[in-house]
Amino acid sequence: MTASELIARARDGDDEAFRQLTELHRRELHMHCYRMLGSFQDAEDVLQDTLLAAWRGLDRFEGRSTIRTWLYRIATNQCLNVIRSASRRPAKEWDVPEIEPPEPNRHGEIVWLEPYPDALLDGAIATPPGPEARYEQKESISLAFVTALQLLPARQRAVLILREVLGYPAADVADILDSSVESVTSALKRARATLQRRIPPDGTTASSPTLASPAEQALVARFTRAYEAGDIDALVALLTDDVRVSMPPMPLEYLGRDAVAGFYTALMSANREYHLVPTRANGQPAFGTYLRAPTDGIRHGTGLLVLTLAGDRISAVTRFDNSVLPWFGLPRSLPSH
Repeated sequence: MTASELIARARDGDDEAFRQLTELHRRELHMHCYRMLGSFQDAEDVLQDTLLAAWRGLDRFEGRSTIRTWLYRIATNQCLNVIRSASRRPAKEWDVPEIEPPEPNRHGEIVWLEPYPDALLDGAIATPPGPEARYEQKESISLAFVTALQLLPARQRAVLILREVLGYPAADVADILDSSVESVTSALKRARATLQRRIPPDGTTASSPTLASPAEQALVARFTRAYEAGDIDALVALLTDDVRVSMPPMPLEYLGRDAVAGFYTALMSANREYHLVPTRANGQPAFGTYLRAPTDGIRHGTGLLVLTLAGDRISAVTRFDNSVLPWFGLPRSLPSH
């Protein structure tokens, strides 16, 4: 059945026709909302609002663009409304009992950041980007990139994603945002400048190993052994000099090997025995972290770690709380063994 036929049926109230019309774009729209908002949960909510708005507004679809572009228009403006509402996930206090962390040397700004499961990437980035896209798909889902996007003003963020991640022409972006080409061009210039300050241009940092390559697997295995053994020296040896540890929604950040060593020394004190379960998030190696209870040996989920790799070292570790574990198919606890 053609798109025109599906549109006609959906306008007559056929919800199955509407589902078929929009299903192809659901995951990429979810990823778009995630890039805009930096939050997996907020992206879920906005996607539902987008599909509801599209269902209710289908009579107003004039066919001047594709259904895909029309849905991106709705989703982008729904995201802008959420950003303007300023009702984001609040910061949390340190919540690890019996551990007093050292004083952080920075406080993170993007406390609402959440990880994105790699298991959902199929279909989310399947549509080839337009010819004007500048960012590779792997880079455009990384935590560093999504974090940097959150530092942009909302409309600059939308322009950069639509132009340089999705590759929409400036005229299409202007139409999506009810703006002018000149305004889009100016916003893109400012957004590029901000991102270049936040993310070094290609060639200034060591590139990450290829996905699932022997080099990546070896580094991940070394990290796992060091972390589970509580071997601080071995763990620190895997880190870059400028490594960063962050833990949204807690705003604490530790920069540099000395600061990170101090943090992990505190975290792994008192004979705490951790177990790591591998997964992937944002195109990066990740682990569910589990802490063995001293009484019954049950291992309780404490959070999710996402590693950013640079060459044969780890340049960032981002820790999320245990509420995200179900998104990755990970249990809240593991039996003793």
